[in-house]
Amino acid sequence: MPTLTRYLGREVLVSTLVVFGGLLMLFAFFDVIYELRDVGTGTYGIGKALTYVALHLPARAYELFPVSALIGTLFAISQLVSNSEYTVMRVSGASLWQVGWAVLRVGIPLAIATFLAGEFIAPPSERLAQTLRASARGDVSSVVAQQFDSGFWFKQDLTFVNVRSVLADLSIVGVRIYEFDSDLRLARVRRAESGRFLQAGRWQLKNVNVTEIAGDSARQVTVPEEVWETVLRPSILTVYQVAPERLELGTLWDNIRVLSGNAQKTSRFEIAFWHKIFYPLAVLVMMVLALPFAHFQGRTGGVGVRIFTGTMLGLAFFLLGRLFSNLAVLNDWPPLFAAAFPIAVFVGIGVALLWWIERR
Repeated sequence: MPTLTRYLGREVLVSTLVVFGGLLMLFAFFDVIYELRDVGTGTYGIGKALTYVALHLPARAYELFPVSALIGTLFAISQLVSNSEYTVMRVSGASLWQVGWAVLRVGIPLAIATFLAGEFIAPPSERLAQTLRASARGDVSSVVAQQFDSGFWFKQDLTFVNVRSVLADLSIVGVRIYEFDSDLRLARVRRAESGRFLQAGRWQLKNVNVTEIAGDSARQVTVPEEVWETVLRPSILTVYQVAPERLELGTLWDNIRVLSGNAQKTSRFEIAFWHKIFYPLAVLVMMVLALPFAHFQGRTGGVGVRIFTGTMLGLAFFLLGRLFSNLAVLNDWPPLFAAAFPIAVFVGIGVALLWWIERR
């Protein structure tokens, strides 16, 4: 039995890696074609476009791991079924659950690799890619973030902050700080030309114009530099460089903590946080789901049918996850439910089909 387990695991692993490599190259080719339309804008040449695509590959790899595991497992098991090797395994005493465990033994390292890629490789690589692209194209002084036409708005206690633009190096431009007193009357307005992060809780503002308001009078003064103490951190601003789904867990937690502390909506970041935790499990779920479908396709279709089946299943899983994430944001559903439900549905389908095949 250990020999059969190793053989089955090797076949699944090789097929998965081959499919993963093929999908990664295919999507990289599409990314290059997409970037060619911007070549020639500013200093964004073909070399920088290829560099951008290369830096974007870790994020692509993170997204493609579950689908690759599904198609690879589906193909490997289907080949064993069509060659009657799988029948020999079952006759030799291997149960369907033992076959499933042999597949999961391969899937566990792949799931760990998925988590590591999504947590430690993809986010910094994606930020570097976006910075390179913005700087090379010369987009409005390398602006990489603006939440509204008026810029990015942030609330802290009785202070409202407006940042017109966030640059590629996460420095800020066009800072306006409105401070209110306990009676909710405007007490001070600070306007700064730019600002850069010094350390935790401190930003250095340049060319600051301060307007003090007291009763019916106002006093205005201009200083070349001023230290601004705030809970705003660069990690809060990185969300406007990289989509929340591609950020690290620590950065997502920072956003949730700061926004919730200022009574602001955090559902999108909470969903992304839980999705990040559950996403590696999708590799295992897809591999389990491939087992019953490999039986169904063993004698009724060729390689094309198997790949098409796997692609459709992967697409359905991806779309269901996105659908529930968006619906949860709109309807204020529990973030944990929104992130876990699609995986739970596919786990239920996979286990039910395996039970039906075993009982048949």
